[in-house]
Amino acid sequence: MTAQQELRIATFRRGAELLVIPAVILIAVAGATGYLYSNLPDPYEDWMLLAAAGAIVLLAVVLPWWVWASRTYILTTRRIIVTRGLLIRRRSELMHAAGYRIDVVRGPLQRLFGRGTLILSSGGAELALKDVHSPRLVRETLSDQIEICQILAHRQAQQAAADPYMRTDS
Repeated sequence: MTAQQELRIATFRRGAELLVIPAVILIAVAGATGYLYSNLPDPYEDWMLLAAAGAIVLLAVVLPWWVWASRTYILTTRRIIVTRGLLIRRRSELMHAAGYRIDVVRGPLQRLFGRGTLILSSGGAELALKDVHSPRLVRETLSDQIEICQILAHRQAQQAAADPYMRTDS
């Protein structure tokens, strides 16, 4: 008997609506810098303007993008994987066959934008899928995968009990 092949169902992140304000700030900083460059009052110099614009872009544009891009959720046929970090990556995963509880938390703004946070807990392990689109669809998909994996594990256990010489290491 061959083992079930692991397939990727979906890869997703938090909602990108959080990046609208940084995009507006980037446009405003670029416009203001272009307008004020070489037109500053006497005690100020152009390098001061460029340094201030660079600091604003770094703190208000790059940092929010970095936080958004640093978390990825991968749903496969065997497990859910949460990766965090861009330079130093941390990875957490829950196997569907082990089963876990799925809680959906939605605040008023999340309801308005069709998002929610899914909290997956299995014994001591807990994963949070923050601010995902269509949390009901993601919850249903996770529930289906848990059920399928548990059925397959049960069938393999029955076949192994019926045939004690069956190879289970494949």
